[in-house]
Amino acid sequence: MASIMTNTAAMAALQTLRSINTEMETTQARVSSGYRVETAADNAAYWSIATTMRSDNQALSTVKDALGLGAAKVDVAYTAMTSSIEVVTEIKQKLVAAREPGVDKTKINKEISELKNQLQSIAESASFSGENWLNNEGTAAAGTKSIVGGFNRDVNGLITITTLDVNVTSLTLVGAGNESLGIFTKDIDANALDPDAATTTARDYYLIDTGATTGTPSSGAAITLSANTTDAQVTDMVRVVDAILGEITDAASNLGAIQKRVSMQEDFVANLMDSIDSGIGRLVDADMNEESTRLKALQTQQQLGIQSLSIANTNSQNILALFQN
Repeated sequence: MASIMTNTAAMAALQTLRSINTEMETTQARVSSGYRVETAADNAAYWSIATTMRSDNQALSTVKDALGLGAAKVDVAYTAMTSSIEVVTEIKQKLVAAREPGVDKTKINKEISELKNQLQSIAESASFSGENWLNNEGTAAAGTKSIVGGFNRDVNGLITITTLDVNVTSLTLVGAGNESLGIFTKDIDANALDPDAATTTARDYYLIDTGATTGTPSSGAAITLSANTTDAQVTDMVRVVDAILGEITDAASNLGAIQKRVSMQEDFVANLMDSIDSGIGRLVDADMNEESTRLKALQTQQQLGIQSLSIANTNSQNILALFQN
């Protein structure tokens, strides 16, 4: 039925054109933003997941920075520790040389004194970002230092922060406030290191005297030479210095293991961030190949819809032509 009151064909064409325009707006928004899910209205579930994971990724970025800071502290401590090993080794060589008959022990002692000053300088200089793990100025043990190493979210959405713990107490070289806490400043019993010891009487020696009075001072004898130093005393000093060398070697070994752990964690966090970014992209990123193809198709449909609407609107004019005849 032809009617001049209701143009059914035009209404159908207009409805189709509106639908095409709506789809085109959606496609154009995806093409311009690059996102298939840009707002919660697009897909509430995917948008929620993506938003949470983006936030977690920002937290992981901070973790990565913290690991970098921690790695720098470990590197500084390790560098100072390896330098200390070289100096202590040289002190050991000087003491062994002092065991030779006819050697001027006072001259060797001058060299040892300078080497001890160098050890103290190394310990005091091993500072990064206000922290020194080798020189303890307090009267209490340094304890454990923590490096932020991870940010985790469990299945219930609860968050935990994981840390890499470093036992700084075992790394302390100089107890500036409490000499008993430092490897170089504490008393070490040469009698316990003597395989031929006939008694249990302690023969304590220490390497560096800081003059600390607030904590526990060393009560043994300083590792120092004079013209009156006996061969037995020199031998005791060699044993004590060798024990010190063993302790700082163990400490450097522990720092090396921590260095490796921090490096591995840095790599893991970086890879994890990339994986999370990739996962977010799979959820919300638009497939540009698909969207560009869809846009071309919609543009063609839009042109056809306009043409169809134009044809439908000419029906009334055709009816007028009937009356003119």
